[in-house]
Amino acid sequence: MDNLHKVDKWLAALLANLEPAARQRMMRELAQELRRNQQNNIRLQRNPDGSGYEPRKVTARTKKGRIKRQMFAKLRTTKYLKTAASVDSASVQFAGKVQRIARVHHYGLRDRVSRSGPVVRYAERRLLGLNSETNDLAKTIFLKLLQV
Repeated sequence: MDNLHKVDKWLAALLANLEPAARQRMMRELAQELRRNQQNNIRLQRNPDGSGYEPRKVTARTKKGRIKRQMFAKLRTTKYLKTAASVDSASVQFAGKVQRIARVHHYGLRDRVSRSGPVVRYAERRLLGLNSETNDLAKTIFLKLLQV
């Protein structure tokens, strides 16, 4: 664990010595890789900790042969899942009106199904988050770009 802390300090020192343009380029690539990672988690319907999403509730409308779409198919597209990068930071966030939908599902809040529909409590399905895999990904990107 102590060696890991030394590596983190070493990476921070190397990043501080880079020119701002190079740091921003690195942060942009990191944000894009994080977005790919988050999109993959949403596609596989799993939380950042690796556990699966709680399945949809079975309703009377569920019929044999009905076409079922994956949850959050449109939310994970680059149109809605945006990246932002600056010299000092990189972020992945939902844009526009879908941000409210994502927040309701991420935290398991209550919301209306339609404008005049009933209020429903949604299951908590973590859409975005960090884990050890994303930390390793960030370190790998930093090391790869520092070697060039």
